[in-house]
Amino acid sequence: MASMTRSEAREEIFYLLFESEFHGDKSPEEIFALAAEVRDFCERCGAKQQKYIKEVYFGVREKREELDGYIARSAKNWRPDRIAPVSRSILRLCVYEMLWVEDVPMAVALNEAIELTKKFDDPKAKKFVNGVLNGVKNELEAAKE
Repeated sequence: MASMTRSEAREEIFYLLFESEFHGDKSPEEIFALAAEVRDFCERCGAKQQKYIKEVYFGVREKREELDGYIARSAKNWRPDRIAPVSRSILRLCVYEMLWVEDVPMAVALNEAIELTKKFDDPKAKKFVNGVLNGVKNELEAAKE
């Protein structure tokens, strides 16, 4: 069986983050374990992608407040808790990748986020998600200068 691609692994992380939106009574560990059992993705993904899924999912959960700060600064007049759960999950995933996943260039993280938005979100959300993520990208690039 072929190993899961990075894009497929990213999609699994999106599912986990989206599920987390509706299961506030469960810990990230419980959500991960249940999803891994039900969808069997750990068996399909191979060691490298399994490590990536775990690191990014748990990283996003751990850094959620910091991620939401970046999102809030770029989402003019939108608090993260008012953003639709699908968009919010995609935004958090992408911003986390831009900040902490060294082998994913910002442009790739942004493009992958737009692909997830096209696949799972309302068609009108693409422009919003793209605008927020470009704002975060600009903020991060300005901070490096």
